[in-house]
Amino acid sequence: MKTTHPSKCAWCLGDPLYEQYHDQEWGVPIHEDRALFEFLILETMQAGLSWITILKKRNNYHDALDQFDYHKIARYNDDKKVELLNNAGIIRNKLKVNSIINNAQVFIEVQKEYGSFSKFLWKYVNGKPIKNNWNDLSEVPATSSISNQLAKDLKKLGFKFIGSTTVYAFMQAVGMVNDHVVTCYRYDEL
Repeated sequence: MKTTHPSKCAWCLGDPLYEQYHDQEWGVPIHEDRALFEFLILETMQAGLSWITILKKRNNYHDALDQFDYHKIARYNDDKKVELLNNAGIIRNKLKVNSIINNAQVFIEVQKEYGSFSKFLWKYVNGKPIKNNWNDLSEVPATSSISNQLAKDLKKLGFKFIGSTTVYAFMQAVGMVNDHVVTCYRYDEL
């Protein structure tokens, strides 16, 4: 008897790690600040690279960055920067390493001003995910008017490595946007 597998978004097919991420995390609405910070950092690390590259290094980032504890990261000193730049398990780009620390500091400032990063972030979609209706991966945009505005506002606040494309990918990852294609079994689950 033939086993049938649920239809999935084409971008994740062929790699078990990618499929697991697609099936369990991508597009699931996240409101918890530590998890939002993790995805924000991972997405900024992806700039110029493929998402699978970052996914494969995700556990290394957890270990290297104190489980994405932004309070600790905000206090990283020059010794810690050198340690990160010598860590072969993560992307060893000086500007990106510096941006992790900068973004942790700015993240905390946003929390102070808005009560939580989640409150600040989710207001851009009126507190609920935008559910798109894409039939094919080729229809999914790389940016949107919301990601343009959010990227602009995040840059103004002082975040680094935050362009509209990175922000849109972040919005997809944390469930602000449901960009599963309509034939994907996760489309209606979310």
